[in-house]
Amino acid sequence: MHKFDLNNKLAIITGGAQGFGLDIAKRFIQSGSKVRIWDIDEKQLKDATDQINNVNLEYDVVDVSDFNQVKETVEKIAKNNKIDILINSAGITGPTAELWNYNNDDWLKIIDINLNGTFYCCKAVVPHMIKNNYGRIVNIASVSGKDGNANASAYSSSKAAVIGLTKSLGKELALNNIAVNVVTPAGANTRILNQMSKEHVQRMLSKVPKGRFLEVNELTSMVCWLSSEENSFSTAAVFDISGGRSTY
Repeated sequence: MHKFDLNNKLAIITGGAQGFGLDIAKRFIQSGSKVRIWDIDEKQLKDATDQINNVNLEYDVVDVSDFNQVKETVEKIAKNNKIDILINSAGITGPTAELWNYNNDDWLKIIDINLNGTFYCCKAVVPHMIKNNYGRIVNIASVSGKDGNANASAYSSSKAAVIGLTKSLGKELALNNIAVNVVTPAGANTRILNQMSKEHVQRMLSKVPKGRFLEVNELTSMVCWLSSEENSFSTAAVFDISGGRSTY
């Protein structure tokens, strides 16, 4: 396994108590980074911290859909630290249903966490990166944001919007030595699948030419490179990791 050089870097990882976020946190620490994992569930954060058991890991209880909470936490961290990396991994899938039967409250919650949460975190962190003339931001979207998934209009829409946000922000920061990119994974065998019906999960899997779910460490490897100084030219870009499902 290739070891990326993230020495003397500080990363904030939202949704860092489980799934993609937790695996990214582990790999970042192995690569020399200090890490702050964010989640709304303090028990899961404590469990993750105990599991990793490393002095370079700390956690913050943050609801990414609450901008005031996000900004206050960022300002607290930035008082004594230079924020180098932001990974927006927090997200929910919500229930599966046809658009015309989709519950309004569920729709708003998905948009609020997946899209607005990403916006709020970028809005709070970017001024500090501009000040330091350095930063790496990686947003975790989904292949559904490119293709659209039937019975998942809210999730697909939120992830498509994250892709658009990334393209805009990456271009805005291109002259500031701040790279902003988005990854679009196919389904991975994480707890997020528990939010979906078995039929929906099987339908997702049937679209992947490789015929299997994404392994979490495969996504982590891509995110590590995008978060490193080695990524010196790619920005405002969409990095596909869908097992051949979306070849555009």
